[in-house]
Amino acid sequence: MPDRTATTELRGLLTAVLEALAIPHPATIGDREAHGRIMTERVMHARIALECVLEKGDDPGWSADYLRTRLAEHPPTGYRHAGEPAHRGGEAR
Repeated sequence: MPDRTATTELRGLLTAVLEALAIPHPATIGDREAHGRIMTERVMHARIALECVLEKGDDPGWSADYLRTRLAEHPPTGYRHAGEPAHRGGEAR
């Protein structure tokens, strides 16, 4: 029978990785640069978390918490998202 705690921790880590990768697509070509910078940082931290669990044997629950902390430092903001309403008056975000 699988260890429920281990399964819960692994699911938590996988959920955090999905949170890292599932950010809104940029609305325009001009928003791609900001989106790319944010995505690069988030992917790097997700990869580190996965490598630490798979290669070093780190605790998946701790790695998920660490990843979420890093993701909070790189929120998907600063660019317009696909499906987001257009701003009026030429205001930039």
